[in-house]
Amino acid sequence: MNKLIIEFEKYLKYQKNYSDYTVNNYIRDINEYNEFLSVNKFKYNNIDYEKCIKYLNFLNDRKLSKSSISRKLSSLRTFYKYLVINKKTESNPFLLVSSPKKDKTLPKYINYNNIEEIFNVPNLQTKEGQRERIILEVLYSCGVRVSELVNIKIKDIDFSNKTILIFGKGSKERIVRFGDYALDILNMYINDGRNKLLSGIESEYLIVGEKHEKLTTRRIQQIIDDIIKKTSIKLNITPHMFRHSFATHLLDNGCELLAVQELLGHESLSSTEVYTHVSNEHLRDVFIKCHPRNIK
Repeated sequence: MNKLIIEFEKYLKYQKNYSDYTVNNYIRDINEYNEFLSVNKFKYNNIDYEKCIKYLNFLNDRKLSKSSISRKLSSLRTFYKYLVINKKTESNPFLLVSSPKKDKTLPKYINYNNIEEIFNVPNLQTKEGQRERIILEVLYSCGVRVSELVNIKIKDIDFSNKTILIFGKGSKERIVRFGDYALDILNMYINDGRNKLLSGIESEYLIVGEKHEKLTTRRIQQIIDDIIKKTSIKLNITPHMFRHSFATHLLDNGCELLAVQELLGHESLSSTEVYTHVSNEHLRDVFIKCHPRNIK
């Protein structure tokens, strides 16, 4: 089983081109499953529905969230699909097991006033400030994931058309656009702050550190945290909330849902539709607060 896990890891990395973060989650889930098999003296190629349910009960007993259980089951479906394709087992038993229904939660976004306050924090006279501002601009102006942000290369940017080629989940390509504000900061950062950060070191990546090729997603979160500490905002702001804000604000201003879907790189329209609920909720609040004939 351990040898199969190693081979599966290589498959995810080099054939599926999944990010390190995604691969690590898959392997962690499968290693936990392997421990479960060892404790119960089950063989991976002799798993039936009853044993799958026993594993599901094991996960439930650990008081894991529905999303965590769903992810672990999804990892095992993918793993067994790989085993079936490579003739290591005859069937995929986890296809018979349904994931728990997730509780519907609306994505959290940042309102316009807070966006303005956040964007005013970076000091554009410093190399770090220029980097902070371009991180904010690309996250909010383009709606990219933080994992996509750290992998943007200079060659991916078309300055004339104000577009960036993004390699999303599963190495799927899409084009995102940015505006004049982002273009001005981008030119400033590339010609000044980025050169100072690299100190002569060559790098193909846009977002870089001190004499370092590129930043990690964790480092981006730390930078965002440091920016928020300098504001009056008491919310927990994550990099992904800028993506939520990008989608919500587009819909608030009349953008078509299909256009937002394409800009976000969603395969399914249902993934994008959740933002219409956020936008509608926002409009409802505005109506209640502002319309003169709402309350007697």
